Amino acid sequence: MPRKMPPSGIGLTAALVTALTLALSGCSMETTAPASARGEAASDAKGTFGPVDCRKAKCIALTFDAGPGKDTPRLLDILEEKKVHATFFLLGKDHVLTYPDVVRRIEDEGHEVANHTWTHKVLTDQEPDAIRAELEKTQTAIEKITGKKPRLMRPPQGRTDDTVSGISKDLGLSQVLWSATAKDYSTNDSALIEKRILEQASKDGVILLHDIYKGTVPAVPGIIDALQKDGYTFVTVPELMAPAEPQPGTVYRP
Repeated sequence: MPRKMPPSGIGLTAALVTALTLALSGCSMETTAPASARGEAASDAKGTFGPVDCRKAKCIALTFDAGPGKDTPRLLDILEEKKVHATFFLLGKDHVLTYPDVVRRIEDEGHEVANHTWTHKVLTDQEPDAIRAELEKTQTAIEKITGKKPRLMRPPQGRTDDTVSGISKDLGLSQVLWSATAKDYSTNDSALIEKRILEQASKDGVILLHDIYKGTVPAVPGIIDALQKDGYTFVTVPELMAPAEPQPGTVYRP
């Protein structure tokens, strides 16, 4: 089976393209939508809900990649003020190691701390030992700070395959993709970032932003206010799945 896959893009079109690519390439890894996982576990007495039942509420998950960075404390101030919890997919080298106090604060304030690899290498371009090292180093670094290993990871550029999924399963990691992105790596225009996210927002969706780019954090208050006005409730990715628990190795694609 070919190792390379095209990067995920925006919204439903990207999800359909990626799903078709998986089917044509013969990939056998488990993929499901967070809402589908939630439905499958609805009768599981072991499952627990977060602050809201997303089977009934209009939920959406706010996620941030590639931090922490110098603007992350300001972002955390905004989230605290708005009473919103998010999911942070953290980079190990030059980020987790540089900002351990911020990592600790993310955990302490009730956000989900997740893995975005050690150096942001595209995992499908790497040999198995290198894939494992990219994930394991970040797991270890985060655990040293928070006392807990992450249970979620996001593969750089959304590129994954059976090998990545198998190693993720070994490490206790579920993979989380997204349904809305502002491509904030390509613009510092906060109004444009906000507009792109609001246009793509959907029930049970997962928003991808980066807290390391200049225009992103200033866009967050407007995104939260507009979506809350439209009836959305912000949750972490595991809360979006509840009462299901994230399953290691599974790719969650909204």
